[in-house]
Amino acid sequence: MMAFVKRNADTDITIRHLWPTDRALYCAHLLRLDPESRHSRFGGGVSDSYIRDYAETAFGLDTLIYGAFDGSDLIAAGELRILFGTWPLRAETAFSVEMLYQNHGLGDQLLTRIITAARNRGVTKLGMQCLSYNQRMRHLAQKHHAELTTVAGETEAQLVPITLNPMSLFEEWIGEADSALTHLNPWIRTGLH
Repeated sequence: MMAFVKRNADTDITIRHLWPTDRALYCAHLLRLDPESRHSRFGGGVSDSYIRDYAETAFGLDTLIYGAFDGSDLIAAGELRILFGTWPLRAETAFSVEMLYQNHGLGDQLLTRIITAARNRGVTKLGMQCLSYNQRMRHLAQKHHAELTTVAGETEAQLVPITLNPMSLFEEWIGEADSALTHLNPWIRTGLH
């Protein structure tokens, strides 16, 4: 479902599925990450050019991206990248949250959406890598009952999504319907006036 997170008295943050038409918003979000958040997201320092190239190819058939919006600004994102050709089916996930919005539960809400999407696609293992000192990601993984392994300064978390069921399918379907309506909202409002 579309999630709402109250950041302060004046701000509602919504979470929705991103579409290829959101590519520029996604790129702008990644470019706004502070150096530490950028380093954590990509596992090292990357240039603006790298991020532009990454955003250009991020919306492939193997990838679902969910975004958190403060108004019309994309301020956090979670990716689910399905590793087709693996059996049993595996996937990886990664997150980015702009500094001002960290520690507000956005990573948790994005991961919950990603776990549901993975479950509904038959993913049996969902991997998440982070640098070992990234306590936020380690905590998030543990909160979702992940098995953590640390080697050479990197931590890999393995989550095992439960199998799909009618409720998980309905949950994703409602979230996608809300996402489509939210995405079309400016055109709907314009047409009503």
